[in-house]
Amino acid sequence: MSIVANENQLATSWPLRFLAQIISYVLHPVFIPVYVVLFLLYEHPFHFLGYADRQKVMVVGQALAMYTFFPLVTVGLLRALGFIRSFHLHDRKDRIIPLVACGIWYFWIWYVWRNMAGQSPVTVQLALGIWLAASLGVLLNSYMKISLHALSMGVALCFMLLLSVQENLHYGTWLSSTIFLTGLVCTARFIVSDHRPIEIYGGVFAGMLCMLVGWVVG
Repeated sequence: MSIVANENQLATSWPLRFLAQIISYVLHPVFIPVYVVLFLLYEHPFHFLGYADRQKVMVVGQALAMYTFFPLVTVGLLRALGFIRSFHLHDRKDRIIPLVACGIWYFWIWYVWRNMAGQSPVTVQLALGIWLAASLGVLLNSYMKISLHALSMGVALCFMLLLSVQENLHYGTWLSSTIFLTGLVCTARFIVSDHRPIEIYGGVFAGMLCMLVGWVVG
């Protein structure tokens, strides 16, 4: 009984909630794909080998535009026009149009990268996994309020796992960091959101599944 009380006290303490809110913003789904692309461009040793700095900046700009800028602008416009009630998309109905719109942006960048000469194949696989996750998110939204944070972290975690299995490189630090961040984000969502456990754990699993399919098909 005391354990439950202590857990409830931790969950409602404002410093913990504030920290969880910061984590939710910094590791928001609109930023996770950009972080992964930055890792591939500036930390991975050979997927973008031979790319000039200007080319790398162009790839980052494309990722920022399609994964961050356009989704945020879409939500802002929908809120300004009264189609959604909150920027935070607390209601499942509020999520439908933004998810469909994000699916369009995600499909577009996958299509562009897929047909761009010299583009790294793993970014094409990543983009396909992200688009599949957004599409599955629309479907799952009809049955539950799936955690989009968990969904995006599931994609990132599976992507890092697949890289570590395929390539003969030392991924210990990066893989451990991704696992830690996935747990951190899920814990933060338990603290500051109204998600049920199945919506968070299911989000991670769904994201990983979509990334696996994107890896195989892409």
